[in-house]
Amino acid sequence: MRRAWLLFLLLVAAPATSAPVSEDPLERRMLEIAKDLRCAVCQNQPVSESNADLARDMRAIIREQLAAGKTREEIVDYFVARYGDYVLLKPPYQGPGFVLWVTPALVLIGLALFAFAYIKRRQGRPLPPPPELSEEDLARVRAARSQD
Repeated sequence: MRRAWLLFLLLVAAPATSAPVSEDPLERRMLEIAKDLRCAVCQNQPVSESNADLARDMRAIIREQLAAGKTREEIVDYFVARYGDYVLLKPPYQGPGFVLWVTPALVLIGLALFAFAYIKRRQGRPLPPPPELSEEDLARVRAARSQD
């Protein structure tokens, strides 16, 4: 009975006496900006999830700039000026970024056109006639059919 009471206190009463969790709004805004920036050291990993030293430094810079009152666009522009469009997980739709967005669609369209033309060309050709069976092969086929 005593164990049940202690278990009750640990599971129910202990969380009721714990301090409320408070979230730093500056930290939340920093993470929202960092999730859209690519870590320059890691491959395709956002700064918000990376444990690299550079990513930690980038998060600290974002936090400092937010504390200084800079906007999201100003902070993103700061990193783009230093690292180029590569630092953005979602590159812009103009300039070299446009090629990145359009190339997959063009490759898909090209492959579809090639497949269509290939199938169309194959459908137009008649199949070659099957080769004639020799007397020996015909005898084997008849023997196999008669066994069934």
